Amino acid sequence: MGKVGGFLEIDRCTHGERPVEERLGDYRPIAVALPDERQRLQASRCMDCGVAFCQTGRPFGRARVSGCPLHNLIPEWNDLVWRGLWGEAASRMRVTNPMPEFTGRVCPALCEAACNLGRDRGATAIKDDELAISDHEWADGGPAAFDPGRPRPLAGRSVAVVGSGPAGLAAAWELCRLGADVTVHERSDAPGGLLMYGIPTMKLDKSVVRRRVGWLEGQGVAFETGSDASDPAVADGIASSCDAVVLACGAGAARRLAVPGSDLDGVVMAVDYLTASTRAVEAADGDPAAVTPEVSAAGLDVVVVGGGDTGTDCVATALRQGARSVRQLEFMACPPETRPASNPWPEWPQELKVDYGQVEAEAVGGDDPRTWGADTQALVDGGDGSVAALRFRHLDWSGGSPVPVEGSEEEVPAQLVLIAMGFTGPAPAVLEAFSVETRDDRPLPLVGEGGHDAVSGCAVPVFVAGDCRSGASLVVSAMADGLACAREVASRLS
Repeated sequence: MGKVGGFLEIDRCTHGERPVEERLGDYRPIAVALPDERQRLQASRCMDCGVAFCQTGRPFGRARVSGCPLHNLIPEWNDLVWRGLWGEAASRMRVTNPMPEFTGRVCPALCEAACNLGRDRGATAIKDDELAISDHEWADGGPAAFDPGRPRPLAGRSVAVVGSGPAGLAAAWELCRLGADVTVHERSDAPGGLLMYGIPTMKLDKSVVRRRVGWLEGQGVAFETGSDASDPAVADGIASSCDAVVLACGAGAARRLAVPGSDLDGVVMAVDYLTASTRAVEAADGDPAAVTPEVSAAGLDVVVVGGGDTGTDCVATALRQGARSVRQLEFMACPPETRPASNPWPEWPQELKVDYGQVEAEAVGGDDPRTWGADTQALVDGGDGSVAALRFRHLDWSGGSPVPVEGSEEEVPAQLVLIAMGFTGPAPAVLEAFSVETRDDRPLPLVGEGGHDAVSGCAVPVFVAGDCRSGASLVVSAMADGLACAREVASRLS
């Protein structure tokens, strides 16, 4: 374990952030890591609990423990960090997590929500420990190559992975480790999926994504960009060149706003907006003045419809682009500031959170940009086919379900409306191209007893992983599912 009694002597402390006035002027990462010695002290707080809920993510009574989907060996590598054994810590982490540089940056830290210390002393800073271990490993030359003497049950087999987001990269990592010839097909111009274009550089610098892709290429994984598997001809070519296909193309079917005016110019899906911004940032090569995105919030009143990480990212991006005002509409009621009795530890805490985008908006405008219990009713045409305003009404959630508040309609100026309402499932065209059947209750692939083997009329076995299989979720969950899918492929082919 960590330092005996360390949690009694040392308070929780996490990474810092660059000042708001500084970071709003660029697109560089906002996080500032703790010095090594302070990070080691944070790792020393780990108690090596008898039941380490942080790494289990399993049912506990009626509750669902909010633990790590990857089942990371958290107490083990916390102890190694406390002792300054960074290389050994990285080796233990790699047993369960192939890409900690991603989870250490963008995971919401389900592990910390389940940490025993989180009940009354502040959870162990697990996420920061994880990133520090990964950063040390890369600084020391990067992760070790796959052991050439390891078992290779998939030697001589070829597997195509469609999609290069977290699930696709994790599946490719495991399949390659097991000896398969792996080709990853990505429809975009660069590998990484949402890691590359769906998450702003403020949270995940794209050099981190390119570094991991380069490492995988060094292990023998091939990447084909501009390969759109929703094209039946492309899908047929992929299927004819391999022994199995893994569809890890994410949940690309975005939920749209079904109200009058939703087809006006200036109404943009959040993922398209964030992609355009990231492409422009990458093209500018670090010069904020040279960032000229295809869709810009500069000088506009922006309304973000929807919350979550994507909504927050839209708020932060619009501020950096020079929006005149930014407002965020949340359909749900405002969560309580502290965990209610009906939401006990170690469940994920259902309490009000203020993320980096809201912090920045408050610094600029003085108020939290969110309006809770807001139901969009219409988008108003400015007379030229472009959106000029958004009309919404307030909802009363006091009874547990939404009830419109009579006479509560408001109209706010909006020349750019960003729809961040989540996703319904994978793009239907990809499933159709591989003859994958879908469920009756949800637009998701129909799978067999293995959980990842798709019911398909394709000439080769088709498997599904990540958001493509289960709907939109977290990066860490997609990675865990990609690994599980790869092992199921290995069971079928070996």
